[in-house]
Amino acid sequence: MKKCQFEEQIDSYLLNKLEGEERDIFEEHYFSCPACFKKLQERDEVVAAIKSRGAWIFKEEPSAQKALLPSFEKIYSFFTPRQWATVAAAAALLLVTVFGVLPQFKRSTPQFFLSEHEVVRGETLSLISPIIDVRSVPAYFEWTRLGDNVEYRISVYNATLLWSATTKENRIALPEEIKQLMTAGEKYSWQVRAFSDKGTLIAVSSRVQFQIKPAE
Repeated sequence: MKKCQFEEQIDSYLLNKLEGEERDIFEEHYFSCPACFKKLQERDEVVAAIKSRGAWIFKEEPSAQKALLPSFEKIYSFFTPRQWATVAAAAALLLVTVFGVLPQFKRSTPQFFLSEHEVVRGETLSLISPIIDVRSVPAYFEWTRLGDNVEYRISVYNATLLWSATTKENRIALPEEIKQLMTAGEKYSWQVRAFSDKGTLIAVSSRVQFQIKPAE
């Protein structure tokens, strides 16, 4: 199976080494690439485990624990080879059960569509206002809230990126200087990305278009 060219960037993304446009391109890709999405989630769990338990994993064994090591030889000699084979088989069966059955109970990730050909995996993030046609330049942009400790990045476009900002709320005011750049009759679009408190992208909305109606 051919390796995805973006796979080499997964570790750099998790370690916050990707910046600017390079980070945005990677985020857009991994949400639409099942292979990269799965590998990123797996590595993210490993990185989180190392960060939270690293000191415990790599700490030096206390001398009291070292003193208990010779007792293992007594335990080993207590069982016959046939009994050890039975124990090993039971342990193997337990591992198969844990790693084969439990993942099936893990909550599946929802899917929604950015376009006819692009499927996004993650939380569903819907845009509320503005949509379709508006009578004047919008004062606010609003979208559905995903929960606490979520940061949203909103981007507004005409032919190119017109404005971008971040907020912890699910509503943001459009700055006056940006309002002055928007004219009646023109078509615009906007999109929102949601990030966890760790900086991981967890949701992307579709890009919604709207048009400012000319004055009658």
